[in-house]
Amino acid sequence: MAWGLGMASAQAQSDAELTGTLAKVRNAGAVTIGFRESSIPFSYLNARKEPIGYSVELCKQLVDMVGDAVHKTLAIKWVPVTAASRIDAVANGQVDLECGSTTSNLERQKRVAFSPTIFVSGTKLLVKKGSPVKEYRDLAGKTVAVTSGTTNEKTMRELSERFKLNLNIVVSTDHAESFGLVKAGKADAFATDDVLLYGFIAEDKAATKGAGDYQVVGDFLSYDPYGVMYRKDDPQMARLVNDSFQVLAQDGEIERQYKRWFLRKLPSGISLDLAMSPQLETILQTMAVKSE
Repeated sequence: MAWGLGMASAQAQSDAELTGTLAKVRNAGAVTIGFRESSIPFSYLNARKEPIGYSVELCKQLVDMVGDAVHKTLAIKWVPVTAASRIDAVANGQVDLECGSTTSNLERQKRVAFSPTIFVSGTKLLVKKGSPVKEYRDLAGKTVAVTSGTTNEKTMRELSERFKLNLNIVVSTDHAESFGLVKAGKADAFATDDVLLYGFIAEDKAATKGAGDYQVVGDFLSYDPYGVMYRKDDPQMARLVNDSFQVLAQDGEIERQYKRWFLRKLPSGISLDLAMSPQLETILQTMAVKSE
């Protein structure tokens, strides 16, 4: 889908020497996208092992706009990344965009740049139905699965220390492995962003024909706004990313993709039925307003 960015950004790039990421992708003829293999419904593999999801679709639109800006049709090269490897992958140039379920925070912004917010989530706990764990205080002395390199790992370590919970924190390489520890009875809970937990529950229900045995419990333990990562200190790319997401918000494309991935049936046949939060509604409305 080609978008006319007015084409302020495209004209700026045609009038000026391309630098940074825009120069790199024009020379390569492709944009390298880092994706997650099990961050449902943001970025994950379908039955044919192809990357799909909410973040993936928004990144495809962004690639089209990058192509318009550099006056070249760009291919996409897909590179799998993990929660632990994704920031390094962007910072060292292995990938040009990271399209997953990545929280934008001040610590990470020291190393990479982020698009405007595309989702708002927060840490919660997944447990087996019937578990005595209803909130984080019930985890005292118990085993909690977290995924390496996530803000959730940091959140649970800080909670354990602050409230003297003495948690046994088991770190996995990806979300699917963390969920597997709870399924196997090797962890009492899996702590990550609530929307990812709902995704695993939905996919598990599909796989077990509705016999899913898990639930999400407790209050939010953190605030996690998601964004698309790209290299920092790249003013041309930053301007294009911000302009592109403003167009996507104005056009209603972000809202359409939200409905597709959070309110309609996923390829597995199960829907998350997760209405857009008031926080994200406000963010998108603000994003759509043209800056003077």
